[in-house]
Amino acid sequence: MARKLLTNKNDLLFVVIVYGLLIISMLLVVFPFLYVIFSSFSTKAEYISRGFYIFPKEWTLNSYGYLLNHRGFLASFSNTFYISIVGTMINVIITCLMAYGLSKQWLKGRAILNFLVLFSMIFNGGIIPTYMIVKELGLIDSYWSLFLSGAIAPFILIIMRSFFSTIPSELEEAARMDGCNEWRLLFRIAIPLSLPSIITISLMYGVAHWNSYFQAILYLNSSSKWPVQVFLRQLLLESDSAMELNIGAFEYGPPVQMAAVIATALPLLVCYPFLQKYFNKGMLVGSVKG
Repeated sequence: MARKLLTNKNDLLFVVIVYGLLIISMLLVVFPFLYVIFSSFSTKAEYISRGFYIFPKEWTLNSYGYLLNHRGFLASFSNTFYISIVGTMINVIITCLMAYGLSKQWLKGRAILNFLVLFSMIFNGGIIPTYMIVKELGLIDSYWSLFLSGAIAPFILIIMRSFFSTIPSELEEAARMDGCNEWRLLFRIAIPLSLPSIITISLMYGVAHWNSYFQAILYLNSSSKWPVQVFLRQLLLESDSAMELNIGAFEYGPPVQMAAVIATALPLLVCYPFLQKYFNKGMLVGSVKG
């Protein structure tokens, strides 16, 4: 009885420690996020004069109104939507086609190709060789430089290959007996059964494209083609003296910068809760069989 009571006490202590660490971790994540949100609703004068605070004394939407009327912000936002949607579609199509082929035991050279995929996940060509290839292909200052330079992520490819490998071979054999070829097997059987994993990799590719920053600076020379992350960088690097020179931008200070951060992250924050169940299921199923 005493031993059981001691075990229960140890379990209780373990639960308290785990929940305590989780609460601390949550506060470390949520507190800065709340600070950015509430700061975006304050005025520039209050932000500078009060120092650190959470709830502003005077609430205003001037920062968001300024962003919505800023041509550069709206253009970069539309550019990011285009890059994310088109780039994700290209990534998913190419990844699914290659993953489906690598999942077949009868594919000649399958072991070598799988090794090359794993090798490319650990070692890559580097920034300069990749830039030289993109330049020689004539893709500089084109969105195709963003789409094709990272068309397939090796880790995501391995996830899809693992999922396709879990499809029962008996199901494919029955489909072949009914006259299905490999293309019909892929689009009529494999893809419908792998929707959770496809949604998962779509989310992963979409987030990568939405947050594309370094590649955009590297390959896109025209500022009119920049995504919102590059615009956000330019906004955060603006000095206070330069801000004051902008006529009508009296709120073009830290609150506008905070509002830009929130507006940039908002689409992902809205979409993720609806896709989380597919993300968890897809990652679980894709990791069952390697």
